[in-house]
Order: sequence, then structure tokens, then C-alpha cells
Amino acid sequence: MIRTRSAAKGRFLPDLKASGLSGAAMAAAMMVGLGGGALLSATPAMAAAQPSYSKGFVAVAGPLQKAIEDAKKNPGDAAGMAALKAKLDAAIAASTSADDKFAVGNMAVQIGGMSQDPAVQRKGVKLMLESGKADPALAPKLHFYAGQFAFQGKEYAEARTEFQAALAQGYKDPEAQVLIAETYFQDHQDAQGLAELQKAIADTKAAGGTVPESWYRRALGATFGAKQYEAAAAVSAELVKAYPTKQNWSAAIAVVRDLGRLPSQDTIDLMRLMARTDSFAEERDYIEFVQSADARRNPGEVKTIIDRGVAAKMVDPSKQFFADALKIASARIAADKASLPGLEKDARAPAANAATVSGAADAFLSYDQSAKAVELYKLALSKPGVDKNVALTRLGIAQVDTGDYAGAQASFGQVDGVRKPMAVLWGVYAGQKGGAK
Repeated sequence: MIRTRSAAKGRFLPDLKASGLSGAAMAAAMMVGLGGGALLSATPAMAAAQPSYSKGFVAVAGPLQKAIEDAKKNPGDAAGMAALKAKLDAAIAASTSADDKFAVGNMAVQIGGMSQDPAVQRKGVKLMLESGKADPALAPKLHFYAGQFAFQGKEYAEARTEFQAALAQGYKDPEAQVLIAETYFQDHQDAQGLAELQKAIADTKAAGGTVPESWYRRALGATFGAKQYEAAAAVSAELVKAYPTKQNWSAAIAVVRDLGRLPSQDTIDLMRLMARTDSFAEERDYIEFVQSADARRNPGEVKTIIDRGVAAKMVDPSKQFFADALKIASARIAADKASLPGLEKDARAPAANAATVSGAADAFLSYDQSAKAVELYKLALSKPGVDKNVALTRLGIAQVDTGDYAGAQASFGQVDGVRKPMAVLWGVYAGQKGGAK
């Protein structure tokens, strides 16, 4: 039989973007930070008032302010906007004092917002920061906006410096921490990026906030790309616990499967979770289930899953792989089911060993006779030589199927070794079925 591994990477978001505010929204936010947005007025009193503007700047700033107000009335005038930018350049050239630079930077932010020109806005933000005149309440936002502009320009080191400055000066939005992580990812410094992203997630949870789904998915992508199995498994569990969509279950299960490289008899129990969560995403998922289940060992499950794939229009039963599996499974189901009473009798014999009891339990689980499977797995766990991790996993699955979700969580919680990440996912699912928050 062929062996395939699904490319889990395509199942989660590739990255985060520093989308930020629109040009107009950023300009409005700046003006709110400046206390309502009063601009310069070219009057003799202005030069003598505080703040202190240079005479040369006052001479050009007044006409520029009037031009801004006129442009607001006719924002679609391309020629007028070009003239406005020329006046802005003249005002920037005339700015010599710190107050000049802060004021003209503010004007640049507005003009860039009206013209949807991020380069002009970025120039304005930098002037406001360089002036040293930004109010302490506004400076962190200015650094954040500067970081966004640098990020959008793919200047990731500069963006990181600005985001870090924003946080150092009291910026509270955790998005800044996430964007720091993304600057590292974009610079191919994945370890640093993952550490920043995990810190943002931990800090948000500790503060009682809600971690956005995109953060978990980005962390999942990063851990998968770095082939960090334990970290990826942990993020997978956090993702589906917080956002238990079919898409997320598919990604979480695929990551554990692909990075864990589990043997087939471990993989089948992971694929059973994909079946319970109805999170098959592509033909290769059905192939993986059929391969790990094996039509000779679990013919009933193999036929059921192929039939589900056909109904979902993800499986073509005429393909040789599926056709062969269906042929083998269909020929064995009747005799296999007829053997169940004999398997149970042998399993309950006083001299039955762990392998005999576990084998019988597996058969009943495969045919959805979960109550009987629960009894036999518990019996198997009392036998010497039993593979406890396998028996506990399958006991938990059978308990889920019978509705004993608390018992299932207890069983999954005892699983260790290579099966632990799988058992953690199963435990999350059992908790959700049982109504746990």
C-alpha cells in the first residue's frame, strides 16, 4: 500500500500582516492625540505664543494650513493634492525648531491620510518623533504607527525597533508584541519570532484577555515549520480548545500526525479523532485513515470511512487504492463480526493474556460496540504486560463514544510517551463534548 503524509502547512494561516489603520483613520487618531486637532494659524500672536515656531516656518505654515482645509472640501482633486504636497515640502524645508517639526509632521500625517499616501504619513510620523515634542500619551502610538509603516515597507529591523519603543513607552495593545514576532519571522529568525509570539499569547491569557485565533494559527505554522513537535502539539491543543472549528481540528491533527511520525497503530487512533471531529480536509486524510486502519484488521471501519469520503466527494471509489481496500474490507466484514462473541469469550477466560483481551476490545471498538469495548479495555489494563498507553487511549475513545466524557478525560490524562500529544487532543475533544469551557 502507498504511504503518504499530508502537507499540514497549508492548513493554517501563513503569517500576520501589519495592516494597521487606514490613512484617514490614522490621521484622525493623530488629531485626537493632539487634543482635537487645532492647526497653525498665521497670526502675529502665534510666533510669541507657546509652543515656539520659527518665523520662516510661520510664513509657509499658515498658507499650508488653509490649503489643507480647502483640500478637505475637494479630496478628489489630484492636481490640488499634488500642489498641497509641494507646499508641504516647502514647510518641511522651513522647519527648524522642534515645534516646527512636530507641527509639520502632524500636517504631513493629515495630508498623507487624505491622499492615501503612506510615504507622506510615514514622513510625518518620523518628524513628530524626531521633534521630541510628542506628548507622552501620544508617543507610544507614534512609535507603533512608525513600526507599521516600516513593516509595510519590508524594513523589518526598523519596524521591530519602533514596536519595541512603543511597548517600552507604555503602548498597551498586545498586537505590537505579535508584530515584533512577525518581523523576526520575516527576517528568518524563527526562534526569536516564536518566543515573542508565545509571550504575547501567555501575557494576553494572564491578563484575562482573549487570544485571537490568528495568533494560535501563526504559532502553529511557526512550530510546524521549525519541526518543533512538542511545541506544535501544545499549540495545536490550545488552538482547538479556544477555537474548535473543523478547519482547526484538521490542522491540529495533521500537525501531530506529520511531525510525530507515529507508527500505524498509533496513527489510527489519531485518525479516529479526525473522524469524530469530521475534519477530513482532503483525499490524503482518507488514505491515511485507510492505511493505518488496514482493511484486514479493521474492515468495518475502513468501509465506513471510504463511504464517508465518497459521500463528501473527496474519495473516488474507482481509484485502485480505495477499490482494493473496499474489496478486502467487504469480503471480511461478515466473518469478522461473526467472530466477536468468540473473541469476547476468549478474552474473559481467566487465563487470557493482555494481547487476547486487548485484541477483543479493539474489535468491539472498531464495530462501534463501545460499551463492550470499555469493559474489555479495563480488563486488559489489569493484565500483566499490557501496553497501558494504547489501552488507555482506546479506553478513552470508547468512553467518549458511550458518553462518559469525564471518564474519557481521566483515561486520556494518564497517557504518556509518544501518544501523549494525541491523548491531549482527545482530552480536549472529550471536554468539549462534555460541555467543559
